[in-house]
Amino acid sequence: MRKFNIAIAAVFAGAVLAAPSAAPAQDRTVKITGFGAKSGVVRVFGVNSEAALKAAAEEINKAGGVTLGDGAKAKFTIEFLDDRCNAEEGISVVRRIASSDAFVAVGPTCSNVAESLFGILQKKVGDGSDSGLQFPIIADVAAKGGLAKISEWSFRNVPSEFEMYKALFAWLKTQHPDLKTIYGGVEKDFAHSNATFGVMKAQAEANGMQIVGQSEWLLADTTFSTQIRDMKRANPDIVAISAHPFTTCGALKEMERQGVKPKLLIGLTSSSSIETLQGCAKQAEGIIIPTSFAPVTPEAKKAADNVAKFGGSADLHSAAAYEIMFILKDVIEKQKIMAKPDTVKADREKMRAGLAALKETNGLLGKVGRTADREAIKPFLYVHAKGGSWQVLYKPSS
Repeated sequence: MRKFNIAIAAVFAGAVLAAPSAAPAQDRTVKITGFGAKSGVVRVFGVNSEAALKAAAEEINKAGGVTLGDGAKAKFTIEFLDDRCNAEEGISVVRRIASSDAFVAVGPTCSNVAESLFGILQKKVGDGSDSGLQFPIIADVAAKGGLAKISEWSFRNVPSEFEMYKALFAWLKTQHPDLKTIYGGVEKDFAHSNATFGVMKAQAEANGMQIVGQSEWLLADTTFSTQIRDMKRANPDIVAISAHPFTTCGALKEMERQGVKPKLLIGLTSSSSIETLQGCAKQAEGIIIPTSFAPVTPEAKKAADNVAKFGGSADLHSAAAYEIMFILKDVIEKQKIMAKPDTVKADREKMRAGLAALKETNGLLGKVGRTADREAIKPFLYVHAKGGSWQVLYKPSS
């Protein structure tokens, strides 16, 4: 009987000892921190990005989570910090994230923030004379061209607006050869709007269109009477508005009030969003915008539904955030990232190396190419506002 009791005790003791080793694998979490504008005029973009990150994390977690370098399974959790679309605050937010156990961050919303904070990162990996921050950041929204080349620690999952507007204006030339003059409206104090308007003008001229003037306003402006009066005098065939939903709607409503009726409207990529339709669906009717997202594939439709469950809407920016979560999962698993407090430095280096090595990733509209300077080559299409919704107008074959 004594031997039997000893045997039972041994089995019980073994079970007790074995139990704790299994528990950590079930309890492991990997926190991904996003950041962007969640206050101010462009706050909706931060709200949408946060919703997309959380929606993608939930989808990954339901499918079993992410496998870490030691074989343990972990679940993603999301934190999102507000940088208020301010460069100094963006830098402060990133330094705060980098002082934690985080091995990557996702953001920001605004190009002026991205340009500044990418500038505090180490320019070239392995440069001992450069004391810049060695921390990988992958942008989901900031769209001004060429930002990722600032640092080898910076990456982007945003489309090339140069390629999109180059294709759009070439297509318009074939579809509307009679339209010869173009007038521009631009948010002059917003880096993305300014940069994209430069692309629009260059591509219009390259396709034989004459620029007959432009009006400027600020992101926070609410009146546009003078600018639209100048537009009306020019009487252009095409009006191209390089502005975000808030001032795009303000300008379009003023155009309606003054009776400005161009034959064609072109908008900024960021305005191919639900916010534009909520603000001025009637006035935006017919506006054409190139975008890297529309719910035209099963994956894209699923993503749009999932993002809506978290209080956001899917557009080309939040869709990029959604895709990023799956990119991070793949890199974590391929690079065998440990996600432990004592592996932070190594994990950051692995994440950077893994992101830099990517040649192609899966996107909601199809395969996304990666360039040597850490940018994305995303499939795109043209949408137009019709009957209060965004509908696909044309999908380039390339």
